Amino acid sequence: MEKEYSLDPADWGEIRRLGHRMVDDMMDYLSTVRDRPAWVKMTETAAERLAQPLPQGPQDAADVYEDFLHSVLPYNKGNVHPRFWSWVEGGGTPFGMLADMLASGMNANVAIGDHAAMYVDLQVLDWSKEMFGFPPSASGMLTSGGSIANITALIVARNHFHAAVKRKGLRVVDGQMIVYGSSETHNCVAKGVEVIGIGSDNFRKVPVDENYRVRTDVLRAMIREDRETGHHPFCLIGNAGTVNTGAIDDLMELAAIAREEGLWYHIDGAFGAVPYILPAFRDKLKGLELADSLSFDFHKWLYMNYEVGCVLIRDGTVHRAAFSTSVNYLMQHERGLSAGPDSFTNYGMELSRGFKALKVWMLLKEHGLEKYAGLVRQNLDQAQYLGRLIEESEELELLADVSLNIVCYRWNPGKRGDRGTPSGAVAMEQEELNAVNKEILMRMHEEGVALPSYTLLNGRYAIRVAITNHRSRLEDFDALVAASVRISKNIHITQ
Repeated sequence: MEKEYSLDPADWGEIRRLGHRMVDDMMDYLSTVRDRPAWVKMTETAAERLAQPLPQGPQDAADVYEDFLHSVLPYNKGNVHPRFWSWVEGGGTPFGMLADMLASGMNANVAIGDHAAMYVDLQVLDWSKEMFGFPPSASGMLTSGGSIANITALIVARNHFHAAVKRKGLRVVDGQMIVYGSSETHNCVAKGVEVIGIGSDNFRKVPVDENYRVRTDVLRAMIREDRETGHHPFCLIGNAGTVNTGAIDDLMELAAIAREEGLWYHIDGAFGAVPYILPAFRDKLKGLELADSLSFDFHKWLYMNYEVGCVLIRDGTVHRAAFSTSVNYLMQHERGLSAGPDSFTNYGMELSRGFKALKVWMLLKEHGLEKYAGLVRQNLDQAQYLGRLIEESEELELLADVSLNIVCYRWNPGKRGDRGTPSGAVAMEQEELNAVNKEILMRMHEEGVALPSYTLLNGRYAIRVAITNHRSRLEDFDALVAASVRISKNIHITQ
C-alpha cells in the first residue's frame, strides 16, 4: 500500500478558521433575518451554478463554502423569517443550530449500545411523557417528524389488534381491518394506512361539523355498519389541531367511543397537542392524556431545528412487541459497548438514527418549559389579534373560527357571511374570488412581504396563516393585512 487515506483535513488550523467563519456568518444571517425579504425566488444563474457534474476530484473547502453562500443560503425557504406562516413549520434557534453541530461532530448512531446519546434520547422521551400526561411506564420514539410518528403508532395498533399479523401478514385476519378519522385528518395518516397494508379505501373519513370537528354521531354509525358487514374496526384517530383550520376534535368523546368499541385510540397532535403545556388551555385538549398513542413534532410549535418528531405509546410492552426481533448481531451483552439501554431497534424501523435528541435536550435546558409555554401563548394571542384585524377590515373576511393558531381568510369586498357552498348563481363570483385570492398570495410571496400558505374551505380559496413562529410580532400581522388589501387593488382577473 503506497499511501493510506483519510477524510480528515491536512491542516486542522485551516478548517478551524473556516468553521469559525461559518458560525459567524450564520449568526449574522439569523440576527439580521428581519432585514431581508421573507422569500427570494432562486435565480436562473444560481440554479445553473448548482447544476454541476459529479465531482471527480477534490475542491478546496473554502471554495465549496463560497458556492453555498452564493447559490444556496440567499434562496432559503424562509421559515427562519418572522413573517413565515406557511404550512406548519417552526423557525429553529441559534443554539439549536449549534446543538446540531455538536451532534454531527459526535456522529453517534442512536440505535444500540452503551453510550451517552442513548441516555439523552431516553431522557427526552421521559420529559415528553411528563409534558403530555403519559405515565412513566409508557414508551416512545423520536422520529423524523409526524408522518413516521403516525406510521409507527398505526403499526403498533395493527399488531396489537392481531399479534399474528407481524409474522403471517394481514391474511391471518378473517376480514377487513378499518381505521377511522375525520375528513380533516392529515394526508400522512392516509399514507400510513396504505403503507401498513390496510389500504386507503379502508380509512373511513368521517364528516365534520361547521367547526371542522369530527361528527361523532356519524362515526358511531360507521363503526356499527362496518361491524354488521363483517369488517374489523381497530383504530380511531383523533385530531388535536387539524392542519386546515386548527380544529380540535372532542377528544374525550372519542376516548369514550374507543373504549366502548375496543379500538386503539391514536391522537395526531403534530402541532396542536403542544398547547397542552399551558394549564389554561388544557381543558380544550382534555382527553389527550387518555390516548393509546400520541404523535407530535418538536420542530413545529416547539420551534426546534429540523428535524425531530415524537410518538408516545402508553403501553411500552405492546410497543416493543410490535417491532422487536432477535438476531445474533444485535444481541445485548452484559458489559462493554453492546450493553446499555434496550435497543431502539426494538421500538421502530430504523437501525440508523441520528442524535436528534441532543438539540431537544439542550434547548429545553436552555429555555425551560415555562418559556415555551409563554411563546405558545403568544402565538395564540397573535392569532386572535390577526382574526380581529380581519373582522374589522372592510375587504377581508374570516373563513373559519380562530380556535387555535391558524387563521384562514380571504379578500372579499362583499363581506358575505355565508359559509355554505355557493349555489350556481354565485359560482362565477366564487370562482373569481378564488382566482383573486390565489393571485394575492403569489404576489405576496414574490414581493417577499410575508409567507402564508393556502387551503380550500367548502370550495373557497383561503389564505392560511399558521403561527408557529417565535420571531413574529404584532406589527408583522399589521403588515400582512395591509399587503392583502394593497395587492388586491392591482389585480384584474379575466374570466
